[in-house]
Amino acid sequence: MAVLVGMFLFVFIYYAFSAPTVSQENLQSGGSSTIVDSSGKQIASLGDNKRNYVTIDKVPQEMEDAVVSIEDKNFYNEPLGIDPVRIAKSAVNNVTRGTLQGGSTLTQQLVKLTVFSTDTKDQTFKRKMQEAWLAMRVSQKFSKQQILEFYMNKVYLNNGIYGMETGAKYYYGKTLKQLTLPEMAVLAGLPNAPSNYDPYTHPTESKQRRDLVINSMYENNKITKAQANEAINTPIDSGLQPYKKVTNSNNNKRIISDPYIKEAITEVKKKGFDPYRDNLKITVNMDYAAQKRLYNIVNSSSYVQFPDQKMQVGATIVNPNNGKVVAMIGGRNLGDIQFGLDRAVQTTRSNGSTMKPILDYGPAIEYLNWSTYHQVEDTPYTYAGTNIALKDWDEQYEGQMSMRDALVNSRNIPAIRTLSNVGLPQAKKFATSLGVNSDKVKVLSDGIGSEVSSLQGASAYAAFSNGGTYYKPYYVSKIETADGLTHNYSKSGKRVMKKSTAYMITDVLKGVPATYATYANISGLHQAGKTGTTNYADEAIAVNPALSGTAKDSWYNGYTKNYSISVWTGYDTPNESGISSTYQSVAGKIYKAEMSYLASQTNSNPKWKKPSSVEEMMIRKGGSTTPIVASPSASSSTYTKELFVKGHAPSNPYKTSDYTTSSASGSSSNQVTTNNHSSSTSESNDLENDTTTDNTESGTGSNNKQTTDNNETTNSNNSTTINNNGGSTSSNENNGNSSSNGNTNTGNTTGNTGSTGGTTGNNSGSTGTTGGGSTGGTGGTTNGGATTNGSSSGTAQ
Repeated sequence: MAVLVGMFLFVFIYYAFSAPTVSQENLQSGGSSTIVDSSGKQIASLGDNKRNYVTIDKVPQEMEDAVVSIEDKNFYNEPLGIDPVRIAKSAVNNVTRGTLQGGSTLTQQLVKLTVFSTDTKDQTFKRKMQEAWLAMRVSQKFSKQQILEFYMNKVYLNNGIYGMETGAKYYYGKTLKQLTLPEMAVLAGLPNAPSNYDPYTHPTESKQRRDLVINSMYENNKITKAQANEAINTPIDSGLQPYKKVTNSNNNKRIISDPYIKEAITEVKKKGFDPYRDNLKITVNMDYAAQKRLYNIVNSSSYVQFPDQKMQVGATIVNPNNGKVVAMIGGRNLGDIQFGLDRAVQTTRSNGSTMKPILDYGPAIEYLNWSTYHQVEDTPYTYAGTNIALKDWDEQYEGQMSMRDALVNSRNIPAIRTLSNVGLPQAKKFATSLGVNSDKVKVLSDGIGSEVSSLQGASAYAAFSNGGTYYKPYYVSKIETADGLTHNYSKSGKRVMKKSTAYMITDVLKGVPATYATYANISGLHQAGKTGTTNYADEAIAVNPALSGTAKDSWYNGYTKNYSISVWTGYDTPNESGISSTYQSVAGKIYKAEMSYLASQTNSNPKWKKPSSVEEMMIRKGGSTTPIVASPSASSSTYTKELFVKGHAPSNPYKTSDYTTSSASGSSSNQVTTNNHSSSTSESNDLENDTTTDNTESGTGSNNKQTTDNNETTNSNNSTTINNNGGSTSSNENNGNSSSNGNTNTGNTTGNTGSTGGTTGNNSGSTGTTGGGSTGGTGGTTNGGATTNGSSSGTAQ
């Protein structure tokens, strides 16, 4: 017997540790506050319905007695919230009959209604043990009266009705205090099987259940025999209102918006209101159409293909110009569970290389006045004071390169060298100003990934988008109280970086969707972005070898001047399964599907305007540490357009107009500006000039297909080597046989841009042929697997 008890306790404790959490917010869900989106359309009434929340002091004693007598007559004598004898009987039934019967106290029923499904198939032994554990936790935290209040406001009473007060008004047109004893007994009996005991459709069963409640009250010494007889002799339809159908058109909206609503409610509470009791009208910053599209993208296969049903998503969209949270997704395949885990906010997973602009290169431009040409080293590196070698995903070194190339092609070693140059204290200061928790940033290896949520990621990148101002993200714009008061809310932005820093980072990140993560590219849209992928530590792979070659987390942060989006993908139990290289592009594809929709709805596609604090120059290629200004007579394939903080640029004897064409950028950002009117027309430094083609869109080779993120690794100081995995890079269609189609152009028009070279080996694409006054572009070059797209405009004749 002792052995059996010991085994039971072991199993109980084991299941308890994996039980979900229960908060007062979950237990209390109900009330009649309404939530409307930014256009004023209602998206939810709390609890999925117009529920009339009633506090326990407004509940008549007979109503309390009716509920306790039928559901749990020992309710007030259960200090732990459970009945051990009933649980033991339930366990025996499970073992001997394979069924789970009874065992639930009123407190356990409250827990079940709050966090568990009521489906019969979900009535597992594990669930029962977790239910009992949570009931014990609830009993410790709340009084019996509070628990009874939560229960009476949460129960479902059929016909779309939740809560006893709402049920009293629906079935009898009265408040709870006005009900007769038999009417109270009908309501108390309904939660056990709402549809089976419905007085409209099953009057006989309803009367039997009502009478059982009445007899239980008598046996529990709550009413006299005379009261019981009188109540039993009352017809079941006595006082019953005519049947009316209750429609809840907002249920779908509630499911689609659930994670957002959860965060909005938290914000409302922080402002001192109780949304479950105060009957508020809450206006949120949500664009419901954008929210619905994001929900559909992650919950169907119409937009993006997922590897399985278990892969999860956390995504946030903010307006860069004011901090308003436009939409948010907390997970996939969540069903209608309310206030579940919000992976957009609550799950902070390593953000991989999306950290590099925040902690490495942004601070380098801000504090060290680095240019986009600044040369960095991709050479063997060991963290100081350790034997931990840092490597890139391909375990290759590309030597000296520009900051632009290092960031776009997501090389890890140059990023950590950059952070080391800046200094961790300064870098942390920069990251903190962008809303990233600096407490999580402790060592240099955090420069290639630290714990960040998608909410933080979207808000941090928003500051790059808007020119350097950080807005703390927020959900609620207005609260209207029942007594007619209106409270409006907004956020003031704070400048956290120079305009030059924001613009230069954005200019570099334009190259990511254009040439590196082409699966996220949206043709014609002025956008910037960054990939991020983290791998597994050696210890995790040793335990589960199947994780080798897969990623733990995959991110994509992308933005325009109108929206900033951060998307995380991964698994809730990452050590069980990882993301294969094929599906590490899912985050970027979610971004593309959503941003394409947003862009089509706004009909706004503004460019970033270069501030006067930034100088643009044509620099010779060749890896010189000191930038050398290119001669206008030089071949366009030998120079690259780069950006400098004003006052820190090399001496330039030439004007931009001296160059007959703009440069072909050897960097992966392909900063190519082509004037299609005349070879003699000068190149504009103002990216908002309509005669200047967007730089990110020129020079993108059509062969550059689905280059997956070269997965950058977050730190793992537990192993001797940080393997910056990254899965494989998809091959371009031409497999190294790229050529530039130097198509004939008439007159003095600019030559066509060359196609991208292959992605294998160290092959250079062929030079296109010259024809009709146009020189073909130079093909791309690949170095050790990392694609560098070197495309150029032809020389105008």
